[in-house]
Amino acid sequence: MADGKSLIISKVELLLAEKMAMLATLRTGIAVFTLPFSVLTILIATSGFYDVKDVAWLLAAVYILCGTLAIVGGYLVFRSIRRIHMIDHKIEKIKLHNKFMDNLIVE
Repeated sequence: MADGKSLIISKVELLLAEKMAMLATLRTGIAVFTLPFSVLTILIATSGFYDVKDVAWLLAAVYILCGTLAIVGGYLVFRSIRRIHMIDHKIEKIKLHNKFMDNLIVE
């Protein structure tokens, strides 16, 4: 029976390691998502120093890049949140089927 308990604990440890990786992905996604807004803030703050007509092609490229970064960051955030919920659901399922886990996992 001890081998069965250690196998279950190993499964939960693996799920928690995956959750930690998804939290790191969430952190990265938030950083990537907020970067374009910082760039746009700088462009707006310095807009008095350039003529929009002269740099329209450059602004278009920057806007496209910022939009792409916002989409990628949003994707990373939503993907990691979804996976974190899936991992939490799997851990809850393991807890329901194995009552000895109640003493090990603090809520």
